[in-house]
Amino acid sequence: MARRDSHGRCGELYAIIKTGGKQLRVEPGQTVKVEKLSAQKGETVEFTEVLLAGGEGELYIGRPFVTGARVWGKVLGTGKGRKILVFHYKPKKNIRRRRGHRQPFTMVRIEAIEVSS
Repeated sequence: MARRDSHGRCGELYAIIKTGGKQLRVEPGQTVKVEKLSAQKGETVEFTEVLLAGGEGELYIGRPFVTGARVWGKVLGTGKGRKILVFHYKPKKNIRRRRGHRQPFTMVRIEAIEVSS
């Protein structure tokens, strides 16, 4: 069992990846929600846009990406987030529109992080 710091993170290898316009800090074994991917349940996905990789006393910083760094994950499934209500209103015109939106996501379990320098 790896030691965890005060934030509940392990001291092993970690990476900051860019996917779906967002940046995520990931570790092996971690389950993350990312923007919807085209992969099916059970498939392996590869994230090549690694901004930073570190752990075990080493740190690799990308400009903008770390060359030779890859993160692999396994797709656990897809779903939709909670409903967001969007309300349009124009005063004095009796115009009111209410519409809902649920953002699709993909659950991915991070399997491995590889940095080849």
